[in-house]
Amino acid sequence: MSVPRGKFYYAYNNEKLGYVKRRSKQNARAAMTANRVVVLLIFVSGVAVAVISTYLSQYIRGSLRYLPDRDYRHVFIPLPSEGVLNVYDEGTLDVALPRSRMHRQLQIQNSATSTAEALTSLHLALEMKLSGKQKKAIKLFQHAVALAPRHPDILNHYGEFLEHTQNDVIKANEYYVRALSYQPNHEGALMNSQRTARVVEELDRRMLRRIDDKRNALSAIPDNNVALIRAKKEAYFQHIYHTVGIEGNTMNLAQTRAIVETRTAVAGKSIDEHNEILGLDAAMKYINATLVNKVGSITIKDILEIHMRVLGHVDPVQGGQFRRTQVYVGGHIPPGPGDIHYLMEEFALWLNSERAIRMHPVRYAALAHYKLVHIHPFSDGNGRTSRLLMNMILMQAGYPPVIIHKQHRHTYYENLQIANTGDVQPFVRFIAECTEQTLDLFLWATSEFSRQVPALSQDTLFTERRNTIVLEDDVTDGATNIFDAD
Repeated sequence: MSVPRGKFYYAYNNEKLGYVKRRSKQNARAAMTANRVVVLLIFVSGVAVAVISTYLSQYIRGSLRYLPDRDYRHVFIPLPSEGVLNVYDEGTLDVALPRSRMHRQLQIQNSATSTAEALTSLHLALEMKLSGKQKKAIKLFQHAVALAPRHPDILNHYGEFLEHTQNDVIKANEYYVRALSYQPNHEGALMNSQRTARVVEELDRRMLRRIDDKRNALSAIPDNNVALIRAKKEAYFQHIYHTVGIEGNTMNLAQTRAIVETRTAVAGKSIDEHNEILGLDAAMKYINATLVNKVGSITIKDILEIHMRVLGHVDPVQGGQFRRTQVYVGGHIPPGPGDIHYLMEEFALWLNSERAIRMHPVRYAALAHYKLVHIHPFSDGNGRTSRLLMNMILMQAGYPPVIIHKQHRHTYYENLQIANTGDVQPFVRFIAECTEQTLDLFLWATSEFSRQVPALSQDTLFTERRNTIVLEDDVTDGATNIFDAD
C-alpha cells in the first residue's frame, strides 16, 4: 500500500520538529549547567582573591606600620664625585650587558695598570727614603697609596715610613691595620701592628685622660659665668655653621647667625640652605629641652624626632620617616629599606645597653655616630642626625657639643670610609681630637691668661700629639684597647 507523498512529508517534518525540540531542551539544560559552573567559578575566585587580599594587606600594614600613611616622594641623594652608579633599565638589559662586561674588563685593565704604576712609585719612594729625600719620598708614597689603596705591601711600607721617619706611630699603626684587613697573614704588617699596638693604646689612654681633665676643668666653671655664657652662644652658632657646611651649605658664619637670630633671608642664597640652618636650630633646641637627661633610654622615636626637625623645613614629607628606597653613598652601599627597621631596633638595643653606656663617653658617642650613619636609615639628613645624636651623648656626660670643622670634611669622610673596611679606631680617634679642640676653645674663651689655642676658622687641627713614646714592658699588661672595634 503506497503512502501518499504529502503524508510522508508531513510525518518527516513532525519527526524533525520533535528532534529539534529535544535538542533545544538538551542545549538549554547544558547552557544552564555551564552558567552554574561559571557562576560557581566566579564565586570561588572572588573568595580566593578576597582571602589573598586580606592576608596581603595585613602583611603590608605590618611591614609599613612605622611608615606614614601618605604619599611618599622619592628623593635622590647626590653621590660623591668618587662614586659611579650604573643603572640599567630592564628594557635595555640585553644592550647594556655587553657594555657592562666591557666596562668590567676596562676596570680590570685600569686596576692592573694602576697597581703597576703604584708599585713603581713605591720603589722610587723607597729609593728616596734611603737617599734621605723625605719630602720626595712622602709624595711618592702618597701617590702609590692613592693608586692602590688596598695593596698590603704599599700600605705596610708607607706605615714603616711614617713610623721611622715621620715619628707618627698612630698613623703608621692605622696603615698596618689596613694592610692586615686586606691580607690578614701579611707577615710584615702583622709584626709591625703588634709592635706599635701597645704604644698606640697608651697614647689613646693619655688622650682620653687629657680630655677628661679638660672636661672637669670646664665643669668647674659656674654656669652664670659671663664668659662661659658668651662661649656657649658662640659655639652654638659655630656648630650650626660647620655642621651644615660639611653637607655643602655655602652660608658663612655671619649669615648663619643672622638667620638663627632674626629669621631674615639672605639674598642670593637658596631656600634649602636657609631651611637647613633652621632645621638644625630646631633639632638642637629639641635635644636641649627633652633629650639631654635621657641617659640609657634613647628610643627610635627620639631619633625620628631629631630627624623630623633636621629635615622638617627642607622636606616635611621625608622628615622623621625611614627611607623606602635604596641609596648609594660613594663606595658604601647601605642596607636595603626592608632591613632598616630591624637594624634600627638592634641599634637602639645597643645604644641603651650597659656595655655601651659603660664605655668612655667619647668612644660611645663616636660609635653611635658611626653605627647610625652606616645604617643610613633616611633618604637625607643622616650625617646631621648622626652628629646630633653623638653630641647628645657627649652632653649627657658633661662634654660640650663637638664641632667638626667643615674644612676637615675630607678627613671626616675618609675616617668613616676606613671604618667601613673594619677599622673604626681612626674615626673614634678623630672624634676624640675634635672633642679636645672644642674643650680648648671653651677653656681659652673662659680663662683670661690661658695659652692661645687654634681658632675654629683656622685649619690647624691635629698638628700635635702624634709622637712615638717608649713604654716599659709592664705598662699595658692586661690592658685592653679602649678603641677596639665593636
